[in-house]
Amino acid sequence: MSDTFLFAVFPYLATVFAVGGAIYRRRALGGSVSARSSQLIEGRALRWGSIAWHHGILAILAAHLLAAVAPGAWGRLLGAPARLYALELTGMALAMLAVFGIALLLVRRAALARLTAPMDWVVLSLLLVQAATGLWIAYALRWGGLWYLHTAAPWLASLATLSPRVDAMAVLPPVVKVHVVNAFLLLALVPVSRLVHATSLPLAYLWRAPQRVVWRRAPAPSGVPSHDAR
Repeated sequence: MSDTFLFAVFPYLATVFAVGGAIYRRRALGGSVSARSSQLIEGRALRWGSIAWHHGILAILAAHLLAAVAPGAWGRLLGAPARLYALELTGMALAMLAVFGIALLLVRRAALARLTAPMDWVVLSLLLVQAATGLWIAYALRWGGLWYLHTAAPWLASLATLSPRVDAMAVLPPVVKVHVVNAFLLLALVPVSRLVHATSLPLAYLWRAPQRVVWRRAPAPSGVPSHDAR
């Protein structure tokens, strides 16, 4: 595919599909979203994988967003070599954490294959590609915090002004292009996968009354002590 399609057309297609699809899905479900949960069957791998993945990827996304919306402040932050070096090490550590988390979630899904839909495999695989390419970029293409300011950040800003600067992305290595296109592909899959939960803001929990959970157990046979007996 040409760079023009990948960096001047596809991002808009992915965004329109993501926003329109998420709105349609919420309306079709009465304003709520749902997904099958397997936590009751196996929760340990989910807990560790989810914690590692979310802590790693959310911090990385925050750094990407900050550099895109405030390039001047980001540039000043990296003005000192010590801060730049510290950021590089931190980014690599966070990328390793994200790769570990998503790999663990993939292994967990393999163990629960009967509860895993085809789209789950697609999304988890793409997330692994995203984390792995990000880790490779951090390792092989050093000082990404700086060159990001002169390539991806201006390109993202040009998308917002409807005048995409394809030239800013065309000069980048293939692994960076895969990383960027894969991110927009994941965005396009939001309304048709579990990723739709990223659009949920559980603000109602701030004022909702506490939920009372009552376990229903069959009575113990006569003469057999209950598990709750002391």
